[in-house]
Amino acid sequence: MNYVYILECADGTLYTGWTTCPERRVKAHNSGKGAKYTRSRRPVRLVYTETCQNQSDALRREYEIKQLSRAQKLLLIKNE
Repeated sequence: MNYVYILECADGTLYTGWTTCPERRVKAHNSGKGAKYTRSRRPVRLVYTETCQNQSDALRREYEIKQLSRAQKLLLIKNE
């Protein structure tokens, strides 16, 4: 399975990515081995996950979520 996820960073910003294992990916972000964006914004907290059938679908959905406004992302998180 593939997942799209949203993290809430320590500074309150949101980060969206995709992975095959959300728990392992959050650990990577919190250890400084994740995305460059999250390295200076640790700790991060997983606030949203969405399952996708394959990597292509996950990448497509990640792009869609990244196009949303912050308010729309927060609504997505709230309605999970």
